[in-house]
Amino acid sequence: MEQNEKTNAEKQNTIKTVLQAAGFIAIFLLLLTAVSYMVRTNGDVKDRFAGFYAEKRDTLDIIMIGSSPVFPYYAAPKLWGESGIAMYPLSSNVQRPAAMKYLVKEAEKTQSPALYIFEMRMFTMEDAGLRENMAYTRGVTDNLRYSALRNETIRAMVPEDTEEGRLSFYLDIMKYHTNWKMLALPSEWANMTYHNPHPLKGYTFKDEVGPLPMPDCGGMEGTKPIPAEQEAYLRDLLEYLHQRGHDALFIVSPYGESSEDQQMYNYMEAIVTAEGYRFLNMNNYYEEIGIIYEEDFADYGSHTNAVGAEKCTDFLQTYLQTYYEFTDKRGEAAYTSWDEAYTRWQSEMETARQTIARRIANEDYAVINE
Repeated sequence: MEQNEKTNAEKQNTIKTVLQAAGFIAIFLLLLTAVSYMVRTNGDVKDRFAGFYAEKRDTLDIIMIGSSPVFPYYAAPKLWGESGIAMYPLSSNVQRPAAMKYLVKEAEKTQSPALYIFEMRMFTMEDAGLRENMAYTRGVTDNLRYSALRNETIRAMVPEDTEEGRLSFYLDIMKYHTNWKMLALPSEWANMTYHNPHPLKGYTFKDEVGPLPMPDCGGMEGTKPIPAEQEAYLRDLLEYLHQRGHDALFIVSPYGESSEDQQMYNYMEAIVTAEGYRFLNMNNYYEEIGIIYEEDFADYGSHTNAVGAEKCTDFLQTYLQTYYEFTDKRGEAAYTSWDEAYTRWQSEMETARQTIARRIANEDYAVINE
């Protein structure tokens, strides 16, 4: 009898110890995750991704994926305020096309958009060159919440023999552990769960001016193959979209493109349209957009300023309403934050418009740091 009681007591102590250890590990992992999110380098990309995770489930009509042309070219608050279409950018600087399929998968966890929009500029570049600077990869992987899909994304985008090693991608606190000063920033405490609303729905204002003569290769005929790896990523993305039954629009934002670029976009267009999707190269519509290269760009033809973004957003809105069907959700209770974003955009846009006009008048042009 005493032996049985002793055995039961030992079992209970063992269970208690195991539960305490499990509890300690769980608390440690929760704290480690929160600190990892907080010490990630702050900035527009982090704010944009954290803002995406804060969007209410199944409220986005469009998710736009791509590199840096996405977030300064298309003002989501303006699109919402003037059409009732909720669009959010999942965008990072020099975003590798290899990331696109995985960003769709990430978006699918919480959203069911009627349309995905993909910005195609990066498909003209050799992926090997983009891999040489793994910051372009980290712009995506270091801004995803921890999950099995994030690990899958890392395996797909980071070679096993990379100099940094995959471990520092899986556990990105290894790279950012010296950023303890971030813990003193009130704004970063809001990122403990990577769930922090973006006041402008991912849009970034630019009020600089960097003039460039208008390119003359828009509408040029002929094709040039894109890099083989990028074509493979594009075809894989198209296959995934078909499997999931997603509708998609592939776009090229207006910029100082070359004739070689134009021919590569023609090549992409043939692939995309053959699969039943629309392809919109906005470099073929300078007049319709009303874009003025000498005034509407922030950095000499690479990215629009706020005035250029206003024109591109107007053009995209017209295109969307012509070829797709969306329900105007203005006035619905779930979209109060979108109304607030539009009000904020209107105020900041007026200031930006005045700043841009003054800079044009004074020939106060942007200085690009090499």
